[in-house]
Amino acid sequence: MQPLRNVRHLWRRFASTTTTSSVNAAEINHFSRLSSQWWDERGEFAFLHQMNPTRMSFIRSKLTEVAREEEEGNYASDASRRPLLRGLNVLDVGCGGGLLSESLARSGANTHAVDASEDNIRIATLHAMGDPALSNRLSYEHTSAEDLVAQGKQYDVVCSMEVLEHVDNPSLFLKSLASLVKPSGHLFVSSISRTPLAYFLTIAMAEHILRRVSTGTHSWSKFVKPTELVEFFQSQDNFQTPWISSNAPSDSPPRLQAEYRGMIYNPLTSSWVLAPRGAWGASDCNYIFWARKPAKE
Repeated sequence: MQPLRNVRHLWRRFASTTTTSSVNAAEINHFSRLSSQWWDERGEFAFLHQMNPTRMSFIRSKLTEVAREEEEGNYASDASRRPLLRGLNVLDVGCGGGLLSESLARSGANTHAVDASEDNIRIATLHAMGDPALSNRLSYEHTSAEDLVAQGKQYDVVCSMEVLEHVDNPSLFLKSLASLVKPSGHLFVSSISRTPLAYFLTIAMAEHILRRVSTGTHSWSKFVKPTELVEFFQSQDNFQTPWISSNAPSDSPPRLQAEYRGMIYNPLTSSWVLAPRGAWGASDCNYIFWARKPAKE
């Protein structure tokens, strides 16, 4: 159980005992200044525009996989074709300009999207107004995950993409996300692993050499490895009923409890590819993580 002891020290280092919020004011100011560029597909957020289809593909594939298992073959042939997001209540935390939020809503989900930046919410709301089909499926709110927890909100699916590496207190933030998921619900998180490769690609290359991303957008010390996420959701220090079996290896958790996959950028096609399960080194930079909340806590 040495890995779990190690991760407790790690998350205590990440956690702050003097705050009840994970919102980092400097990070919010940074993204607020860039808010007007959210829907410029060749601008500051081009990588996220290109990544969005890959994120949606992973979300759909995991919901399909779980549906097939639960149906025990009764409707297995239909599971991949049914609109599994339709009618689900979905929360997008740290929605930015609404890239993922709009995709979720167009897939039929009742989507509530929140961000700690008022400027981001304003841009996202204005953009959504251009598509009347979204009016009954997509709502935006300037608030935080912690505030929603205080209101007792819960959702079938909670997403938080490229946010974890920007918060002040990742332990508190993850616990807030977990609280917002209904029993048997799904949590999706994408982030960047704390590895030398990630530093080279996301900071040295993207920020300083290619200047595709504003300098100061990322802080390597705040990156979180996917194995650390697995260990976080295995720990009884964090959950009375851990989401992931404590005896499962952090690099290959049970596939119906949790999974993470690397997302690899192809500069030749300006697109992202979801790496195969267990591909060596694929999650050393960008990755997407899924976990399912136990039916009983």
